[in-house]
Amino acid sequence: MWRWIAGGAGVVLAAIAAWLLIGGRSRSDAQPLLPAMQAQATNAPAAADGLPATVPEATERTREQKRFDRYDKDRNGAVTRDEYLAQRRKAYAKLDTNHDGVLSFEEYAVKATAKFAAADADRSGAMNAAEFATTAVKRKPARRAPCPPVQAGQGDES
Repeated sequence: MWRWIAGGAGVVLAAIAAWLLIGGRSRSDAQPLLPAMQAQATNAPAAADGLPATVPEATERTREQKRFDRYDKDRNGAVTRDEYLAQRRKAYAKLDTNHDGVLSFEEYAVKATAKFAAADADRSGAMNAAEFATTAVKRKPARRAPCPPVQAGQGDES
């Protein structure tokens, strides 16, 4: 007897779940999209809800074209030798701390020297395994594509 009651309750719960998934949510989610879809079909401007009428097109510029534009400072369509070496000159000037035009080993290795001094906690002039582990390069986590924020009335309603 209890099997019949449990089976009946399961069927009722399955019917309620199906009604909520198919009947309740899909109709309410589709209705707010109708004005935006109609505006897009007629090429009219966006509706009052702020949705664009059409999907924006991706730019034709490639990664290499963007890199070229960063180097081409005077925007004449050509990268000169001076423009190409400008970033190297800035990096060299940062390392040449006494500005004599000559890069000594101490100036060149200033970051490594500072990193060693910071890692050598006991100031012994040598790093043990634990101190050496602090010099490892900090890796950035893989960058994920930015997701648009969830707007009111969309998403999971509990």
